[in-house]
Amino acid sequence: MADNYRLNIGSLRSDVQLTLHTHHAARIWMGRPKNEQKPGIIGLSGFCSIINRMTRGATQDDPYSDWWMINLEDKINESDAALKDIDQRLDDVMANLPPAISISNNLSIQPVRLPLYISNPLGFKAVYLLTSYDEIVRRILLAQHVGLIGRRDMELWIDEGAAVLRKLFGLAQIYRYSGACRDDFAANNAKAEAARKMYERHGEIPQDILEGTRRSTFAPPITRGQPESESPEPFSGDIGDGED
Repeated sequence: MADNYRLNIGSLRSDVQLTLHTHHAARIWMGRPKNEQKPGIIGLSGFCSIINRMTRGATQDDPYSDWWMINLEDKINESDAALKDIDQRLDDVMANLPPAISISNNLSIQPVRLPLYISNPLGFKAVYLLTSYDEIVRRILLAQHVGLIGRRDMELWIDEGAAVLRKLFGLAQIYRYSGACRDDFAANNAKAEAARKMYERHGEIPQDILEGTRRSTFAPPITRGQPESESPEPFSGDIGDGED
């Protein structure tokens, strides 16, 4: 009997919020628009916009979109390991705290809370890295405050963590929608040739990715609908590696 009825059920929604306690992490989220004095720096919100375009390209059977999703997934895992290494160093430092002293977490009395509108798992994975960095910065500031590390180490470790995220964002910025699908490569037509030219500085695309036998863990289904048009970069032009 139930098969005779069509239920008009809407899509699922949930409210997701990000809480940050440090200015350092907030700057990573926002990035910096370019001006006359300094180049622009892409933030996490801009990174997520690129990921969304990449995902749309992958649904169109663009092998280069798949390739870059795999590259970013690998880079996210590498970044996670790098942040955990800093965290382990902090564990070693905090172990020098005398047993008679206990310290609670240092949390901002006025943290920033940001609503998240992210439609891609890789975007969320990057957010997890940002929350890890936020916690690392809090721990570094606390360790310096109680005399377990000096100011130089404090600044070096904070910058080291920021560089991990900046490098991830920089890898995402290399991505461009190729305008070709796997059928174009099978036909070896002009679209395929233009795509190879676009990415030639990054070497040959691996054969298993070109054939579609290897895709990202978070790759979307291939729909092969209307071609995706490349939209302008949020920070087009010169993007620096430096901090604010």
